[in-house]
Amino acid sequence: MKHRVTIQNSSQVSDGQGGSTESWPDGDTVWASIEALKGFEKYQAMQMQTPVTHKLVVRYRADITTASRLKFGTRIFWVKEALNVKEENRYLQIKAIERSQP
Repeated sequence: MKHRVTIQNSSQVSDGQGGSTESWPDGDTVWASIEALKGFEKYQAMQMQTPVTHKLVVRYRADITTASRLKFGTRIFWVKEALNVKEENRYLQIKAIERSQP
């Protein structure tokens, strides 16, 4: 784990006119490993309607869910799966899609 990523969870911010807008405030910054998936794995994932592009591993945290995203510099990784490795609460394996901000 040699990369520093910032956890972001969505929050709704009032726009002052009775509505709200989505905001992605920075949360904690953690160490992570980032691995790009091979072309074949991307192809397989796309067949299952889950176009996963990267696998990340961080120390276990309960606040990373499929409603989260991770920021690495200017890159954004949207969490598709967050798996507690061996159910030991030690590591979280994250399957994510790298895409630009909406």
